[in-house]
Amino acid sequence: MQLHSKNVFEGVERAPNRSLFYAMGYTKEELERPLIGVISAHSEIVPGHIHLDKIAEAVKAGVRMAGGTPIEVPSIGVCDGIAMGHTGMKYSLPSRELIADSVETMATAHGFDGLVLVPNCDKIVPGMLLGALRINLPTVVCSGGPMMSGLVDGVETSLSKMFEAVGARKANLIDDAKLCEFENNTCPGCGSCSGMYTANSMNCLCESLGIALPGNGTIPAVHAGRVQLAKRAGMAIMHLVENDVKARDIVNEKSLKNALACDMALGCSSNSVLHLLAIAKEAGCPMDLNMFNEMSAKVPNLCHLAPAGPTHMHDLNNAGGVPAVQAELAKKGLLDLTLPTVTGKTVGENIAGAYIKDENAIRPITNPYSETGGLAILWGNIAKEGCVVKRSAVAPEMLVHTGPARVFDSEDEAIAAIYGGKIHDGDVVVIRYEGPVGGPGMREMLNPTSALAGMQLDKTVALITDGRFSGASRGASIGHVCPEAACGGEIGLVKEGDVIEIDIPNAKVNVRVSPEELETRRKAYVPHPPRITSGWLARYAQMVSSAKDGAVMKI
Repeated sequence: MQLHSKNVFEGVERAPNRSLFYAMGYTKEELERPLIGVISAHSEIVPGHIHLDKIAEAVKAGVRMAGGTPIEVPSIGVCDGIAMGHTGMKYSLPSRELIADSVETMATAHGFDGLVLVPNCDKIVPGMLLGALRINLPTVVCSGGPMMSGLVDGVETSLSKMFEAVGARKANLIDDAKLCEFENNTCPGCGSCSGMYTANSMNCLCESLGIALPGNGTIPAVHAGRVQLAKRAGMAIMHLVENDVKARDIVNEKSLKNALACDMALGCSSNSVLHLLAIAKEAGCPMDLNMFNEMSAKVPNLCHLAPAGPTHMHDLNNAGGVPAVQAELAKKGLLDLTLPTVTGKTVGENIAGAYIKDENAIRPITNPYSETGGLAILWGNIAKEGCVVKRSAVAPEMLVHTGPARVFDSEDEAIAAIYGGKIHDGDVVVIRYEGPVGGPGMREMLNPTSALAGMQLDKTVALITDGRFSGASRGASIGHVCPEAACGGEIGLVKEGDVIEIDIPNAKVNVRVSPEELETRRKAYVPHPPRITSGWLARYAQMVSSAKDGAVMKI
């Protein structure tokens, strides 16, 4: 067992270092044990993080029970729901890099021997994992768990329905009283929002990677089982430290394929593409977009959680959770069951005896929602390097669609047109200059998609963007178009009224314009200047890579 902490306080020359630990109340006995960094994103501004102080305390109890010394340090975290629809959302994806950098900084500067990551929401989960993979310490992810669904008119509801209610109100389909009812009853308490949005997607994928304990993705935040899970995570990290099992021993090329299979079966957020690409790069085994379609062709979609369907995370948990989904995939040899996990057991050992307890939440592999996975990568003359759609959340009638382009150079312009009743059946809304560089920050755009859904246009109108869509978005919402407009991508050449052809089953998206005409437009094309020229977002725009590479830093 190699302890990094010995470099911090062992020997005569480290007496000053030890004195600073003693100043904080640590004892000699505590310093003789492995130091475990408990990286907590607890704050009072994120519903998914408001309770993480309790989760972190439970983790620390588990570490102590197993003979370690836990040391809690903080992490920032942006609430995507609160940041949605304004400049704040530009900071969400970039914050992933700040979080990764801070994990690397705190763990290395203080000589931690192992890490328990305590995140819950969208960019915080992959951000912490990126940092842990970078320094390759023994690591366990222990998230805070999903929120329970709300209840409106006797029907379970979640944040996606809340945003759609705004569109319904704008279209006068509901009144102020009904909007207020949604507002007060959609989010009943702490936890990551209750659908298969990005936060819960990543928490489930950490479980399928083997870097989190079974139950990490689905046990509700308010259940006692979540606190018990946190204690077990604290105990598990000590086993990893004692046996020198590091993060990259768990997260590797094979486990990433397992996670990708679960991604397709669960119907995870389109943002999982960005994060898996980034995780793979940091783990030293890069993936490319072709792998997503290759996996989708093999793995059926077994779950339609919100926004794709009426079920929520507590339903998935009650149905057997991720282990039940994995057990179904194993029936057709779609998982490597020999891989190690943070439980000290293999994937196969972890899921032994798991089964579906409710086929309303998890379909058997013999009766899937579709024979293909929940995500699809499309290519075409306006997405030469690919784009992504959450296929499982697209209405059947929109899988193939042709319509006139309605072109907007920002989300703000598009949402104003939608709210103003200027978007009509058949249109294809094109939103550009919202990519990693052009945004900058590649903000999520739940407002346009939910407005269309609330106005009952989600089955007749498509959206295409070089930005991102929220995991709560549904409909023919095609994002991550590469190259982006700000970098000279063909999406910047599309003109108002151009006919756009979308063919999701055949992985195609094209503008019906001749190559000669596109070349003529290219010669006259001048990308918009940067929107933000100061602060760290300006620095981010200069250093960020394409979405096809996970929007990671180039250096």
